[in-house]
Amino acid sequence: MNIEQANIEAITRMIEARPMLVGLSKAKDVIPGMKDNLLLHAGPPITWERASGPLRGAIIGALIFEGKAKDETQARALIERGEIQLDSCHHHGAVGPMAGVISPNMSVYIIENKTHGNKAFSNLNEGYGKVLRYGAYAPEVLAKLRWMEEVMTPLLRDAIEASGGIDIKALLAEALQMGDEGHNRNKAGSILFLRALAPHLARAAKKNDDLAQVLQFIGDNALSVLNPVMAACKAMADAAHGIEGSTIVTAMARNGTDLGIRVSGLGAQWFTAAAGIPVGLYFSGFKAEDANRDIGDSTITETAGIGGFAMAAAPAIVTFVSGTPKDAIAATLEMYEITFAEHKYFTIPYLEFRGTPTGIDIRKVIEKNIAPRINTGIAHKDAGVGQIGAGLLRAPMKCFGDALVAFAEGMRD
Repeated sequence: MNIEQANIEAITRMIEARPMLVGLSKAKDVIPGMKDNLLLHAGPPITWERASGPLRGAIIGALIFEGKAKDETQARALIERGEIQLDSCHHHGAVGPMAGVISPNMSVYIIENKTHGNKAFSNLNEGYGKVLRYGAYAPEVLAKLRWMEEVMTPLLRDAIEASGGIDIKALLAEALQMGDEGHNRNKAGSILFLRALAPHLARAAKKNDDLAQVLQFIGDNALSVLNPVMAACKAMADAAHGIEGSTIVTAMARNGTDLGIRVSGLGAQWFTAAAGIPVGLYFSGFKAEDANRDIGDSTITETAGIGGFAMAAAPAIVTFVSGTPKDAIAATLEMYEITFAEHKYFTIPYLEFRGTPTGIDIRKVIEKNIAPRINTGIAHKDAGVGQIGAGLLRAPMKCFGDALVAFAEGMRD
């Protein structure tokens, strides 16, 4: 199979995948390879010694949540004694926003690709403010996580089961028509998500107070759908992985220190470089010097053809990440230069319903000297502070250059 044929197969699999939200369960019960002393994190693999402040904070918080440590000191001691293992979410079919930490007793969404049969997983979104995904682990952060597990999760699980599954691909296609881009702007998608769940939540609830709290929590959180969307994008991208001879990127992720990519035809190998610092808008009292390097698995959205690649569908995103509506349109138009196809189902009204640019091709990135665009939240570099802004940046070119060299060497063998 030549490169063109391989890429057609990879892209067809990515675009024709049908990710459905089919369940919600404890990570230890459904994520392949999950075990009691394992914590998953966003981005390519990393050690505790190289981990950024937000990732360290999320790891500490997860260990306290799990009851393995009472405080930061005990959590650090556990890790430094080697009693806790760390691994990339991507190695286990999972994704998580920002620090992306998933522990054994956290509940995760289960996405099943009905076309190809593979599954993907993501944790639940905590909303705004001080949250674990930004490295916060104060008592109120842990209290919210426990409420989510004890009150919200049982209702969500029953509602998802009663719904017969929620078609996240169809939801995304509709949300793009309503002003979302699927990564940092998910207002329409979250409303559609709540609409799909609400009747089933009402039937599942045994206490009106619990129902009211859950409906308000989901309704107040414009990112509530982000996590199942990320898992859906993971399922779509994984369907395209492992095609011999393909130059299509199937994972792009950051751990707060490195950004890494994986390529369909290059197996499990990561190609990494230093993650950048976003340029954007900062909350009052914060500045660029406070920012951590880019972090999170949410760039799986760009990998699947939405997010920063679909900003023309969401001109209002620029009020959050800085810029103008013209900048959003220009960003999408530029991404057509480095992608292999236009999406069949994700379309952009402003561009006369042109499909979103889909399938980053490492050859085109290097040939055109255009790095993929990313829009993102900005975490404080210190653990426990949380989000301090949002902005834009590009993936480092080194990842794509190294991948292309490895691909060329493989072709010669």
